[in-house]
Amino acid sequence: MNKNTTAYFVGILGAFLIVAALIWAMKHYTQPEPLNAARAAERKKALAEVRGATDGQINQYGWVDQAKGIARLNIEHAMKLTVQEYSKSPAAARSNLLAQLEKATFVPPPKNYE
Repeated sequence: MNKNTTAYFVGILGAFLIVAALIWAMKHYTQPEPLNAARAAERKKALAEVRGATDGQINQYGWVDQAKGIARLNIEHAMKLTVQEYSKSPAAARSNLLAQLEKATFVPPPKNYE
């Protein structure tokens, strides 16, 4: 090997070593702390609370907004109705669903008192 080839080899090897060191440093400093038992129990409790709060909303009937005529259905019943409507006419079911979405999320424009 001549001096030029050796210099290029050392330069390339040095660049690879610098990149490897940077990768190691990033992995080392960006790793989150492992979950300990107390944190795992806290997260499990929070998940149970969220599931308990939403369970009634997806499994029971009720009013979302009675003034607008929007009711909450049991999730399984709602899925059956959706499949039933889409099997008849997908285009009509889609337009009906979009109309219901518009009705549920409609916000009247602010009154202009000029």
